[in-house]
Amino acid sequence: MEPKSSKRVLVTGASGFIGRHLCHRLAALSAEVHAITRGQGPKIEGVRWWPADLADFDSTRAVIQAVRPEIFLHLASLVSGARELAAVLPTFRNNLESTVNVLVCLAEIGCERCVLAGSMEEPDLAAGQFAPGSPYAAAKQASAAYGRLFFDLYHLPVLTLRFFMVYGPGQGDTKKLIPYTITSLLAGGSPKFSSGARPVDWIFVDDVVEGLVSAAFDRGPAGYSADLGSGALVTVREIVLEIARQMGSAKELTFGGAADRPLEQVRRADLKQAAERLGWAPKVPLSAGLLRTIDYYRNASGA
Repeated sequence: MEPKSSKRVLVTGASGFIGRHLCHRLAALSAEVHAITRGQGPKIEGVRWWPADLADFDSTRAVIQAVRPEIFLHLASLVSGARELAAVLPTFRNNLESTVNVLVCLAEIGCERCVLAGSMEEPDLAAGQFAPGSPYAAAKQASAAYGRLFFDLYHLPVLTLRFFMVYGPGQGDTKKLIPYTITSLLAGGSPKFSSGARPVDWIFVDDVVEGLVSAAFDRGPAGYSADLGSGALVTVREIVLEIARQMGSAKELTFGGAADRPLEQVRRADLKQAAERLGWAPKVPLSAGLLRTIDYYRNASGA
């Protein structure tokens, strides 16, 4: 029997890949789901959409004070691995300034739980890594620090869940490795990749959603960070070859046709905190997750 919840939940980034999956899950749990979007939100049964630009404090405050959420799930983010100078200010506004706006507004009215979406791109302080490798990583690192500040100083029940490399059905950004590989092969192309040597911790979207739900409705103390990943490293090359194998593709795969990005983070999820704090562990094996993802794009393309 599924647990039910009548809690009033406000989700940012709800029109994104993870956010859409999360809203469907919350609605299935009978939560009162509200979501923030800059534009037109997708039609999701049981979700009420509110227009706001989170980088604008006044519009953010207006929505939060109108909804007065008991639970706040902050997924909104400009997800970009760009290292160019032009990426700094947009990343700051959309990833850090927006998070601080949200935290201030929630601290004004109070809530039961605020969950921030962190990233595997943040430096691994336990491993002696202190310098972020991109504007995105810097903003995520600073957001987590602000979350801890608001917990310690203003007693806001904040926690941060660091997402590792999330994949699965419905990922709209086809520049991401897994959808890029699948859609290229479905279209009969010969996709090109970097060296493929980077090891990555891949996690299926349904597992991430379950981690978010566990954190949202947990009644334990906040103020911590936890990883949502598989706990295993698999290289880009291995992922690409497994996709091609599952699809039965004999197309040529070119590795080294694109440059590796500088300062790429190599980090394996530490599952201890999520297990102890949330009772969470990943359930979907990589091979099964890839198969479900391939089936989604194959059905979507009519192939």
